[in-house]
Amino acid sequence: MLSKEKQSLTAIVLAGGQSSRMGQDKALLTIGNQSLLSYVCNVAQESANWVYIVAPWVKKYHHFAEHSSVSLVQESLIDPKAQSNCPLVGFYQGLEQVKTEWVLLLACDLPRLNSHEIKRWSESLNDLPQDAIALLPRHAKGWEPLCGFYRSNCRASIQKYLEQGGRAFQPWLRENRVVEWEICDRNMLFNCNTKDDWLEVKENKL
Repeated sequence: MLSKEKQSLTAIVLAGGQSSRMGQDKALLTIGNQSLLSYVCNVAQESANWVYIVAPWVKKYHHFAEHSSVSLVQESLIDPKAQSNCPLVGFYQGLEQVKTEWVLLLACDLPRLNSHEIKRWSESLNDLPQDAIALLPRHAKGWEPLCGFYRSNCRASIQKYLEQGGRAFQPWLRENRVVEWEICDRNMLFNCNTKDDWLEVKENKL
């Protein structure tokens, strides 16, 4: 029987970015017999009942939906001249599918994601202040928005922000109350942006 904590959590994985610095789709990079996107989705499934992959071209990732708890969400481009939306728009569109109070948002390029850390913090979500919209790690320049927990009702706040022309996570987060997620192992926040990043991941075997 699923725990109460797991029943109350949905995961959204953002994929389909331009990967301009990598030179190829980061989501489809492989370690051993699985892709980076598969790895992130597998970790997400250990903490959440429902996992949604949000991407502007879902046909490329259709095979990830073979698992019953993973679904694809077609991301609509708000700028027809762009190849992809900004991450905040993808998150906003993915939230339309969510029925749970809390959402785990993950980028698709987190090869050192730690399911133990995620599970430990997901169990404390109900203890957060009611006016807090997110539980996120912090770095020197601000919040780490693509590896953390959000209340699903933050969608209304994002919509208002987008209608005002906003697109970036950091300014939107500064307008709301966010609680810091004091991560024990900050290596789990390592993301692959370049070929050198990917080489480091392969050499260390995760």
